Amino acid sequence: MNSKQMYEFWCNDPGFDEKTREELKGIAGNQEEIEDRFYKNLEFGTGGLRGIMGAGTNRMNRYTVRRATQGLANYIKKEGTEKKGIAIAYDSRNHSREFAQEAALCMAANGIPAYSFPSLRPTPMLSFALRELGCTAGVVITASHNPSEYNGYKVYWEDGAQITFPRDQAIIGEVNRVEIKEARTMGLSEAKGAGLWREIGSEIDDRYFAALKSLVLHPETAKEQGQKMKIVYTPLHGTGNLPVRRILKELGFENVYVVKEQELPDGNFPTVDYPNPEDPNAFALAVKLAEEVDADLVLATDPDADRLGIYVKEESGASYRRFTGNMLGMVILEYLLSQRKDLGRLPEDGAVVTTIVSGKMAKRIADAYGVSLIETLTGFKYIGEQIKFFEQDHEHTFLFGYEESYGCLEGVHSRDKDAVVAVMALCEAAAYYRSWNVSLDRQMENLFEKYGYYEEDMCTITRKGANGAREISAMMEHIRTHIPTSIGGFSVRAFRDYDAGIIRESGSEKTVLSGLPKSNVLYFDLEDDGWCCVRPSGTEPKIKFYGGVRGTDHLDAKEKLQRLLSGMRSLEENKNL
Repeated sequence: MNSKQMYEFWCNDPGFDEKTREELKGIAGNQEEIEDRFYKNLEFGTGGLRGIMGAGTNRMNRYTVRRATQGLANYIKKEGTEKKGIAIAYDSRNHSREFAQEAALCMAANGIPAYSFPSLRPTPMLSFALRELGCTAGVVITASHNPSEYNGYKVYWEDGAQITFPRDQAIIGEVNRVEIKEARTMGLSEAKGAGLWREIGSEIDDRYFAALKSLVLHPETAKEQGQKMKIVYTPLHGTGNLPVRRILKELGFENVYVVKEQELPDGNFPTVDYPNPEDPNAFALAVKLAEEVDADLVLATDPDADRLGIYVKEESGASYRRFTGNMLGMVILEYLLSQRKDLGRLPEDGAVVTTIVSGKMAKRIADAYGVSLIETLTGFKYIGEQIKFFEQDHEHTFLFGYEESYGCLEGVHSRDKDAVVAVMALCEAAAYYRSWNVSLDRQMENLFEKYGYYEEDMCTITRKGANGAREISAMMEHIRTHIPTSIGGFSVRAFRDYDAGIIRESGSEKTVLSGLPKSNVLYFDLEDDGWCCVRPSGTEPKIKFYGGVRGTDHLDAKEKLQRLLSGMRSLEENKNL
């Protein structure tokens, strides 16, 4: 059926609920809107679903959630692991609880036990729970830091990490074979009566927090300094409020001030345009409160509490300094490696895992402490996958993972980024440095002086709808086939095409294998430790351009970065290629 025929089908078929049909009848005659809602099925990508909520095949709704779940159930049954069950969690977004219940009831209708959290939980707690329960898979209903009109459906496998190749492709294949009306469901009371709906108890929460506290390196220092430090925290209307406050309280941080206007879960995110700790605007209320109470730290977590953003009081005390995701990761990494070394707890086979678009200071820190640094494709699922590989081949011990987009993980309790453990590690580091009269602002400067003045940034282009998807595809293909010799005045030393799986040195036709999974990503190694990367977003209608430089001081690095950004924008516009 074409878009118009599919629209008519949804409007008139009694299999769709009345509210859905009424919503669609309200857009009658709006051909552009009808086309956008029905020109395709909402794509089940390598991480699951993410899209705007509403009625239609290209929207997040109970029917597209059921379809995705039916495909996942079909895959699980083919694997023969259905008796192990599936764990399900959800965040504070509108309809998240409803979508989580739809997923659980679809699984139950397929004879697969569904272990469901009774209330909202951070994404990393889903990763923890499914391994503790011995489930074959997990689903969390979240759109992470996207605007309020979005929701999503992320799939995890038994190792606790998001699905990766080739399993992701096999599940995608199963989902694509399912028609919406084929998805099964059953009543809640029937599922409970059959023992196929099982509530996850509070003991899982307790085990999670015990796992986090086992990672603390200086508990007495945290407790001592925690009585003096002042911390402002905002969950941005998301899931982080209770778990973040619990871990801080149990470690001895007594002076935690929560932004009241943003404390309670609210899927409309009424105080922010964009509930993302990467966005400085999201910190407006938190910084205002910090100034009132003279806080040392300002913390914000995104709606599903897997990302952490921070501001720190400047050493002068005059204002608050925003840390990028790379700066956050480096402060924690230096603390963990230095203190593990001092305590004799730094393994010889230790490894730090990051992504190709994250800052390059990590390599220098890892080298300084004699640990390996492993780079993966963009997406924390690839970092989580490395933990599985380490356990299988025994070649490395995982120490820390981070990505530039404000995601960190210490420990292996979760196989995804975890803002709760990141809060714990950062506040422990702040307490330790405070005991030596060193602020986090000063410590960051120490790292720049020791390892180099690294600066990174990114820019994006948004192209919505069917035409936008074609434009993004054409943009990627143009850059791929018109490889620049320089970007922003920086010579290209090597070009990596991860879709083709090759790396080519500048001026040479000889290629070597990239060693990473196939992905639509283009990467340029530049002179002077610079780099640039281009990729379409996997979750939003955007193409993303990342870049980084190293300078001799802050001014030099910022000037170099501006030149690189200008060159990246010319790539966006398909100019000067």
